Amino acid sequence: MKNKVHKIWETFWTGGVTNPLTVIEQFTYLIFIKSLDDKQIQSEAEANLL
Repeated sequence: MKNKVHKIWETFWTGGVTNPLTVIEQFTYLIFIKSLDDKQIQSEAEANLL
């Protein structure tokens, strides 16, 4: 788990985002968007079953 977090931090750092608060904000936003995408995919799968 530590390696995964380090890799994510390195990706942000390489992209020019060096402020830890900004990294946390961006990462939280990405998690939120991912959850919305997962819910949309699940809804579409349920609609296809019906």
